[in-house]
Amino acid sequence: MFGFRKNTPEAPGNVEYIIAGLGNPGNKYDGTRHNAGFIVLDALADKLGVRISKLKFKSLCCTATLGGHKVLLLKPSTFMNLSGQAVTEAMAFFKVPPENTIIVFDDISLDPGKLRIRRKGSDGGHNGMKNIIYLSASDTFPRIKVGVGAKPHPDYNLADWVLSRFTEDEVPLIKEAAENACQALELMVQGKTDVAMNRFN
Repeated sequence: MFGFRKNTPEAPGNVEYIIAGLGNPGNKYDGTRHNAGFIVLDALADKLGVRISKLKFKSLCCTATLGGHKVLLLKPSTFMNLSGQAVTEAMAFFKVPPENTIIVFDDISLDPGKLRIRRKGSDGGHNGMKNIIYLSASDTFPRIKVGVGAKPHPDYNLADWVLSRFTEDEVPLIKEAAENACQALELMVQGKTDVAMNRFN
């Protein structure tokens, strides 16, 4: 079993990992497909007994201890297309390399609730990842892609689709995906990305 320990408000030591969940800020975007990264981060914060509420790095953030490592949980407030501004600012401040900066974001090529964990790779057409890779000049970010489902019809507007909310049937799938992603993140910060990939991909 995974040992999620409730944290003190400020975890001791230096930040070793950044976990950034991508999404759009504001109530109107809560629970939308594009905010799958935020959904995972909120689930993780809940498990760890912390609140992602500190305003810094163009984000809401907090520190916590996960798998024995101090991590920064980061939800950019920049809107999706400018996610790299927040992520690279935090990376520079804590001197955390891309390899220790895990990005969690939505993927329309995966069925709702499915996960795909990768050590690195291209942006895959995702605007948040595109901006992070562009501003950091690196694509070696470990990432967890959370399936949000494909457009219901090829002519369906992509922006309308990713900004739509999950259906009643999809909500439990996304909750389960968030649970699995939390366990995967704990493995990843412990250097067990292969285990996470084998278990959850």
